Amino acid sequence: MQNDKTQQMLADLIWLNALIATELIQVTENTSAILRKSSPPESCLRDHNALRETALAIAEKYRTDAALARHLKGHQ
Repeated sequence: MQNDKTQQMLADLIWLNALIATELIQVTENTSAILRKSSPPESCLRDHNALRETALAIAEKYRTDAALARHLKGHQ
């Protein structure tokens, strides 16, 4: 019983860390855009999108949640 509870807790923490990571990427992009008074460079946007996809793949290995995927696709 304890093992199941520990596994669920770890899955929740992995999902939450993926959410935090993707939101931090978005905050970084938004801050960059404000400071530059223009969009971040295309190379950064490509890299950030790849990082978001990686974080989402990790999160979905342990807990599928359509809301996270839908939210990430809404980031610009």
